[in-house]
Amino acid sequence: MLKRRIIPCLDIKDGRTVKGVNFINLIDAGDPVELAKTYVKQGADELVFLDITATIENRKALAGLVERIAAEINIPFTVGGGINTVKDVSVLIKAGADKVTVNSSAVRRPELISEIAGQFGNQCVVVAIDTKLVDNEWVVFVDGGRTITKLKTINWARQVEEFGGGEILLTSMNNDGTKSGFSIDITGEVSRIINIPVIASGGAGSMDHFRDVFYNTGCSAALAASIFHFGDVDIRELKKYLKHEGIAIR
Repeated sequence: MLKRRIIPCLDIKDGRTVKGVNFINLIDAGDPVELAKTYVKQGADELVFLDITATIENRKALAGLVERIAAEINIPFTVGGGINTVKDVSVLIKAGADKVTVNSSAVRRPELISEIAGQFGNQCVVVAIDTKLVDNEWVVFVDGGRTITKLKTINWARQVEEFGGGEILLTSMNNDGTKSGFSIDITGEVSRIINIPVIASGGAGSMDHFRDVFYNTGCSAALAASIFHFGDVDIRELKKYLKHEGIAIR
């Protein structure tokens, strides 16, 4: 049986962890390295660090921060934000990242997925898809959720797999930061049509929400931010709860 993963996500802006609602109204949530150490102690399976303004401001994800994180934690972690070339990936992997995540750059040039996979292996490439329900259709957004594209989410997910992506980080922008629960419909649909792992993201507000997304979709992991950052949910308690609910968890 597939063992599900719990993944805290740390959105980074100017070296600090931040969190907002529907991708806006950001507030400070603490030092990323200290938060990362806390999550390791609590039993997180992996971590994701996203430099959320790197793409817009044309900056690279900070290799220095990655080195600090790698020196302090012993679980796999993924880094994203402003990655446009294989060279960018090489810098982050050398600094200690286990995987990288690409989003806007992959939409604009899907060959980047193949190039990274060819150099570092498919398992290294996590493609983030920010999606929003627009006129009853799930559509892909880029530039930190600021720019709508013509891509339909389902079609893009299929292409990601074809180009060699090893995993998809699927964020429902409608649900992000609302604590109203993950988007079961799009998460379930994407999980059904592809054969690579899907990480559900956007909307976690309670332990029940993790149970629901694992029960009702084929996602392999669930990611959350604010409920972990602000102490609403302890990962140890969450894992106990999920095991009690009959969900195989790492």
